[in-house]
Amino acid sequence: DLEKEQLKTLKKVVKQFENGLPLKNVAQITEILNLCAEKVNEQEAFTEPLCELIKLFGLPFQKKKSSDEVNYSVEVSQSIAQLGYLMRVPSSQVKIQICKSIVSFYNIELPGKLLSGYQPTSANYKILMAEEGGLAEALVLSLALVENQLTEKLWVLKALQHLSTSGISCQQMVKAQAASRLCLYLNGADPSGQLVFRSSDILWSLLENASKEEVVNQLSSLECVRTLKEVFADLVTRGFRHCDHQLRNDLLVIATLLAENPAVPMIESGFAKLLIVLATFTEVKLPNPLVKGFKLTYSYEDFEMKKLLFNIIGILSKDPSAAQLLSENHVMPALLYYVKLNHQKSGFSDWSAAQYEELQLHAIAVLASVAPVLVDKYLSCQANTLLLVFLEWCTGQDPFVGRGHSFHGTGGRGNKLAQMRYSLRVLRSVVALYDDAVSINLCDQGAISQLLDILKYAADKSKEKEGTVLLEIQADILFILSVLCENDVHRKELFSCEGIDILIPFFTMDPRKLYSGLGHHCLLLSALDCLWSCVVGCHIAEVSFIEKQGIFLLLDLLALKEKNLCNIILGILVEFSDNPKTTLHMSIWRGKRDQTVANLLIQLWRQEELDLGVRRDKYGRIVDTKRPIVTSFQKLQKVIPVPASCPSFAIMEVSESIRAKVYSLFCKLGFENLPGLSAKDFVTLAIIQHYIDFKIGEVWSEISAEIKEEFRPVTSDERALKVISNISENTGEMVFALQSEVLEIQHQHQIQEEEETYKEIQATQTQREMLNKSLEDFLARTSNHEALKVRNLMEQKI
Repeated sequence: DLEKEQLKTLKKVVKQFENGLPLKNVAQITEILNLCAEKVNEQEAFTEPLCELIKLFGLPFQKKKSSDEVNYSVEVSQSIAQLGYLMRVPSSQVKIQICKSIVSFYNIELPGKLLSGYQPTSANYKILMAEEGGLAEALVLSLALVENQLTEKLWVLKALQHLSTSGISCQQMVKAQAASRLCLYLNGADPSGQLVFRSSDILWSLLENASKEEVVNQLSSLECVRTLKEVFADLVTRGFRHCDHQLRNDLLVIATLLAENPAVPMIESGFAKLLIVLATFTEVKLPNPLVKGFKLTYSYEDFEMKKLLFNIIGILSKDPSAAQLLSENHVMPALLYYVKLNHQKSGFSDWSAAQYEELQLHAIAVLASVAPVLVDKYLSCQANTLLLVFLEWCTGQDPFVGRGHSFHGTGGRGNKLAQMRYSLRVLRSVVALYDDAVSINLCDQGAISQLLDILKYAADKSKEKEGTVLLEIQADILFILSVLCENDVHRKELFSCEGIDILIPFFTMDPRKLYSGLGHHCLLLSALDCLWSCVVGCHIAEVSFIEKQGIFLLLDLLALKEKNLCNIILGILVEFSDNPKTTLHMSIWRGKRDQTVANLLIQLWRQEELDLGVRRDKYGRIVDTKRPIVTSFQKLQKVIPVPASCPSFAIMEVSESIRAKVYSLFCKLGFENLPGLSAKDFVTLAIIQHYIDFKIGEVWSEISAEIKEEFRPVTSDERALKVISNISENTGEMVFALQSEVLEIQHQHQIQEEEETYKEIQATQTQREMLNKSLEDFLARTSNHEALKVRNLMEQKI
């Protein structure tokens, strides 16, 4: 009788709240739910009323006052979270009803009749309470309870799909290891295909709304990767519907994210090999059991898959362990298949012209990543020849018109600049290996002359309309030429025939363009690097550059005082300074306001010392005579004994700052009879002149400190170190005295100038007084009759 009464009471409760639960009653209903859940374990009759009560949670909650939503938020969030825990009830009917109610949170239908004096809560109130209560985490954990129950599992996944639209819920799901749990269910038996679809959709949401790194880490196990591979392979060979192709591509994107993590066992699982074979399927045309049954339909989804597969090859090329796999599966010839003139796209007639162009550019872009990894394959496939022929077509008069609407086609609309850009990237990537075989192969085919022609072509195009693509093309060519000509005099001579005339205009660039953000700064650095590598060291090229006023152009650039340009320009000038003509040109040069090269170098020295934190007084004199040129960074360093093969801080500073280069140039210019210098400049020049003495003292100071750190030197050594230290300090004191003398001479000169100026002012004043007196006398004579009579009488007597 008690059971009947309880069931009857439950029906009354359900009837009373059939239009929605008031917020104040939600906690009480939850208590009843928990009691019913306990009863279900013993008496099956309570299953139906339990489901009816759970169904109430799918209806909109009702509030009496607007503040009820906040006032009852704790009780409501805990009650909604309790729905997830009720998944433990061993009843399929209950589990499904819980999921249906959760799905109803997102598809709210207002009841036909509301309780008197109540109104529905806001549309997203339940969703917010589900987030606050952690419903998503509880529901993920409940997956273990429905592992072998397909219908219930699909309902749980459907509920999780809705919950995964929230970032907070996704974070809760990730906390419950949702990614790995869902991945392992992917290849479960499911004739409808919903299992894979819903699971992959949730994985996508987790990647978008939660921590991508954490999701990838959860999918990184060998078991998860193998599961992904099996599901993907099944969709590739057996999926013929449009939705199958879309799902296949979704899984391919997830595989791409996994491949970016070197720790993911893509190779060990065999997934990497499957993806590589698929990527080269249409180009290589070799039978492979991995893709048996696969047919390319040339649909939009297949086009997207092709691009995704190319992208994965580029990612795998960054993993050294994948090199053999890429080589064995003919990736190099497959990518080189696209390095051909666009009207020769035989075998791909099913792709539209725009699609083929996009695939071509993508393949060449990936080739830039793959080529350095497979250099031997690159050379055996005659890739250099193919690229040079392709580049010749790019500068030719072929009527091809690029679409330029893809990511890789940027700047290539109506021209072949995109093809040129990515082909040069490939050459740049292999040349950057400094592999003699690659360089010799290129030079033997006349690459230097051809690259100079392309450089001139791109430079002329830039005059018409500048853009990032053209600037990148020029910078890449300059880099390639730098590597090819470096340390080879014969190649430098070949370069100088045309190259210097093409190179010089880069140094006349408008300085304002350096701040445009388009890439002019990078282009100028590339041009300077090319000058250093392709001209310096070859007498013929050097003379040609100097005769074409190249030194003047370099000094004009140096006068801009761009921090990251100064070091390389000074280095080039030091290299050129062995040629007597260079010193002559430097002496002749005049900058703005008739600035001389000596004054410019001294200004650069002072700015460098200011940046390095070298101590100087307000007149620019030495402050620390023991360590006159030491930087603030060096002062902070502790004594660290290092092997003789390792450079110390004092030695490293030589290569990192510009002071050694400035000193070297002054050694060529001389330290005397330098025009255009002030007393302050001479003060700084005294330090520059003794730079090498101070640097030797620094090194000996480091040696002494290291020796004393390790052991006590013998008396003779200690005496020798003391003498060396005294010599260095005496030099500092001598320079300080010289600087003071220069300043004193300047002071006396200023006093003398002041005195002379005062005398001039005094003489001028005396002259003015005499003139005033003469004028007064004249006025007296001409305006006073008596005075005029006296004046006339005096003149008569005389």
